[in-house]
Amino acid sequence: MAGAYGGPEVLSVVDVDVPEPAKGQVRVSVRAAGVNPFDHKSYSGAFGTDPKALPVRLGAEAAGVVTAVGAAAAGPAGPIAVGDEVITYGAPGAYATEFVVPASTVVPKPDGLPWEQAAGLLGAGVTAVHVLEAIGLKAGETVLIHAAAGGVGLMAVQLAVARGLTVVATASEPKHGLLRELGAVPVAYGPGLEDRVREAAPGGVDAAADLVGTDEAVDVSVALVQDRSRITTIAGFERGARAGIKLLGGEPGADPGTEIRRAARLQLTEAAGAGRLKVIVEESYPLREAAAAHRRSMAGRTTGKIVLVP
Repeated sequence: MAGAYGGPEVLSVVDVDVPEPAKGQVRVSVRAAGVNPFDHKSYSGAFGTDPKALPVRLGAEAAGVVTAVGAAAAGPAGPIAVGDEVITYGAPGAYATEFVVPASTVVPKPDGLPWEQAAGLLGAGVTAVHVLEAIGLKAGETVLIHAAAGGVGLMAVQLAVARGLTVVATASEPKHGLLRELGAVPVAYGPGLEDRVREAAPGGVDAAADLVGTDEAVDVSVALVQDRSRITTIAGFERGARAGIKLLGGEPGADPGTEIRRAARLQLTEAAGAGRLKVIVEESYPLREAAAAHRRSMAGRTTGKIVLVP
């Protein structure tokens, strides 16, 4: 919980009463919670510093076990019962040992999927699906994915490869082996990126996804993709708006993709459960070390997800 606006130093763990779920709600005992950039933005002042909004309860995705259900508790996959192993996404307060969420945010956890991986599946996964849908990719095309080794990037790479796409993936060189294993053609960041991408994709690039928000990512994408409606960004909003590319996410003027993201949840859990989609967790932190987890996340260059374990 953040009791003030600022950096990770404002975070603390506090005891609060967990209510009984009302109609259409369930209570979940959390086994792991995913860390996302939105979490630290929520108390950094990026969305304003209204003192009336404090304290800020953090987190939006978690995996756990249902401990109580209210009347008419049903999610996208049907009725929910005590003892169900579930994933919840889109419900505030996931940094917790137990919390109450709308049943509409709850989907079954695939059998055999570890808790940490389950907690990191949906936040990055639904964003990756939205990114790919927004640029209308078709089998046989080539897509450039910037920051391909991050949480969203690794999901986007796998989903794009599964659709029959050629994926050119930007990342630091130590991450190139992983990207090759996932079916992508990796290229390094830095000066000369445009030339390296042209070499990696001699037939041209049909679409691009900026998942990092740098000028380099936007500039190279604009230089290589003729149709700017087939370039998206989930991070470079100011630069992307000036370039006339698609802005995705929760920022003003961006497409939130609400229906696409909702529909993606069961598709993602089915793919993860069948082993067709890997959730790569870089590191797990105890819940009491959420500040350290945020410092690591804010530093960037992560490979996959960071999660918290109560």
